[in-house]
Amino acid sequence: MHVAIPLYPRFTALDAVGPYTVMAFAPGCTVTFVAAQAGPVVDDRGSLSLTATASLADVPRPDVIIVPGGPGTAEALEDADLVAWIAEAHEHTLWTTSVCSGSFLLGGAGLLKGRRATTHWGWLEHLAGFGAEPVSERVVVDGKIVTAAGVSSGIDMALTLLARLSDVTTAQAVQLAMEYDPEPPFDAGSPATAPEGLADRALRLIS
Repeated sequence: MHVAIPLYPRFTALDAVGPYTVMAFAPGCTVTFVAAQAGPVVDDRGSLSLTATASLADVPRPDVIIVPGGPGTAEALEDADLVAWIAEAHEHTLWTTSVCSGSFLLGGAGLLKGRRATTHWGWLEHLAGFGAEPVSERVVVDGKIVTAAGVSSGIDMALTLLARLSDVTTAQAVQLAMEYDPEPPFDAGSPATAPEGLADRALRLIS
């Protein structure tokens, strides 16, 4: 099972690394970071880079695509080669997935028309511009497309995906190996529960 995670300038690191960790632990899975050219790609903080070990052209038909989001999504939508790679690879994938604003790249590739999809709460309504039905859920499965909400939800998405690619027991084993048993210190992870006035401050951190 070959999983490809495309990187582009100013992606959000956890969008890529969370699902990478889940899939890299999974028996029988090979995960490859790809980019326009092989080499380091810098994240949205400008202080971390991940190394793409292959170019987009090197990996034309992965079994699974996981597209991360980040502030660089707007510029990435103008990258015709990246958008075309997503569209063309999707024709052969078992699953095509995204995390956070990575769903806009799926939309840009024409993959969300008439489909239920999600993204970060701050930009959810904009999915309608790609013909999608915006859904305020953490993980949304529609056909072979799986979209995840904001950043940390990529781990939930990858575990959901792994259960479908393999089986529930395998996904549970990976979850336990990662000790993914979150107990956040604050109930502020959703606009529905966060203190009043926090949303604008949160959006400024990631814009």
